[in-house]
Amino acid sequence: MSLSRLFHTVKYLKLRQVLNRLVRRLRKPGRYQGGALAVIAPDVPWQVHAALPSSFTADSSVTFLNEPGALFEWEDPGKSKLWLYNLHYFDDLVAENASFRTDLQREVIARWMVDNPPLTGTGWEPYPLSLRIGNWIKWLLVGNEPVEGMQISLLEQAYALSQQVEYHLLGNHILANAKALVFAGTYFEGDIADAWLHTGIVLLKEQLTEQVLADGAHFELSPMYHSIILTDLLDLIQLGQLYPGSKIAQQAERLRNTAALMASWLEGMLHPDGGISFFNDTAFGIAPEPAAILTYAEKLGVKHHVVPEKAGQAQHDTAQHFHDSGYIAVRQHDQVALLDVAAIGPDYIPGHAHADTLSFEWSLKGQRVLVNSGTSEYGLGAERLRQRGTAAHNTVMVNEENSSEVWSGFRVARRARVFDVAVEQKSDTTIVKAAHDSYKRLRPKVIHQREWRLSPGVLEVSDTLTGKFRTAKAYFHLHPFVKASLARGVVDLTPELIKIDVDLRLRLWHFNCIQ
Repeated sequence: MSLSRLFHTVKYLKLRQVLNRLVRRLRKPGRYQGGALAVIAPDVPWQVHAALPSSFTADSSVTFLNEPGALFEWEDPGKSKLWLYNLHYFDDLVAENASFRTDLQREVIARWMVDNPPLTGTGWEPYPLSLRIGNWIKWLLVGNEPVEGMQISLLEQAYALSQQVEYHLLGNHILANAKALVFAGTYFEGDIADAWLHTGIVLLKEQLTEQVLADGAHFELSPMYHSIILTDLLDLIQLGQLYPGSKIAQQAERLRNTAALMASWLEGMLHPDGGISFFNDTAFGIAPEPAAILTYAEKLGVKHHVVPEKAGQAQHDTAQHFHDSGYIAVRQHDQVALLDVAAIGPDYIPGHAHADTLSFEWSLKGQRVLVNSGTSEYGLGAERLRQRGTAAHNTVMVNEENSSEVWSGFRVARRARVFDVAVEQKSDTTIVKAAHDSYKRLRPKVIHQREWRLSPGVLEVSDTLTGKFRTAKAYFHLHPFVKASLARGVVDLTPELIKIDVDLRLRLWHFNCIQ
């Protein structure tokens, strides 16, 4: 391991993260020693919204991340850590048509309790604990009768989580911890439940201030995690409606205002097909569909059409600049371009960041044409590193080096900083300019500047590299539905929407639409 790379990675960590890593090595969580607690009945049943498709298949196996597996193999050595996490989440309890699988769900809950004794295995790690606690409680709040032993298991799980709050990671993980503690503390009655609830609300207040930017974006800058966290906030709002006299109900105004901002950002960053864009760690099928999330918000009375200036956004004729998160959405006639002029994310938690600075995605006539590659796996393998790398995104790679030094599965050393961002409207043309300095670490130093011009029927992308370099490659990744063929220096794309004239001498790329 390079000492320089390690230094440029750990220097950004908060003291709180470092100290918690030491504490976690020295102190292991203990088991819950109390007895059963009374359950507080809600005023009305839980309503399932923004549900994911079921992971169960017809033969009672399950599929996660497009990979099938056995339902009860909780520690299958042939599966990735992320796959096993999904198995322990129990998302199916509140998935689409969950009520038709109640008998199977009861069997799986019972088997999990037998096969996963307290504080043993993947299922007792804090993140899967957090998601499962919320899913089990929602399943009970719908009106399902508890499986034998389920209530005491929930107490064991909440107690274990309360001792393992992920201060070493922070970010979306600690928000998931907070949500679970609020659910457990609201559902159960007693002093220890009150303590869980207090901890959860303190964390929510602290972390929402830290993690939700003024323009509404979640600060890890992943549209997928943004969607997950927005859904979590909506769940907390609904929980407050079920328990109108509870402490979480007292946070309703704060939660609504934050959810409204987040919904506004989400809607502004969608492609015309209604789907999320692929910046940083993002994939389809992990978070609920945006339309379902926004419908959930509306049913809870969350109004998300926020005045742009009040949300930290600047509204141009066709460009919406999210200043705090660093994204620009340009809607020009039948084109939509989503531009990344952002930092890679918060310095102290870049685990979901990609080396995608100055990348972009582009839709034409409702069809995605240029897309970043997205994320299909976590872990420490070569494919994970490839997907985080610059070459997997619609941007420029210099001297075969990533624009930010992504390494391992979730690490970043030196990272790109964007500067000189400008948005200009000239008649029917929108011009966006930006540059980044990450290649200043090369010898000699190099600066990458990119300019986008969108006008009726035309997208023009111009890249300028200042400084000497050995190689430079501009990557443009086509959506799987778009095919390319080269003839006489012109790249034709099908469906028959556009053609691309490429002038490498000028380092200028023209995307001309066939009308």
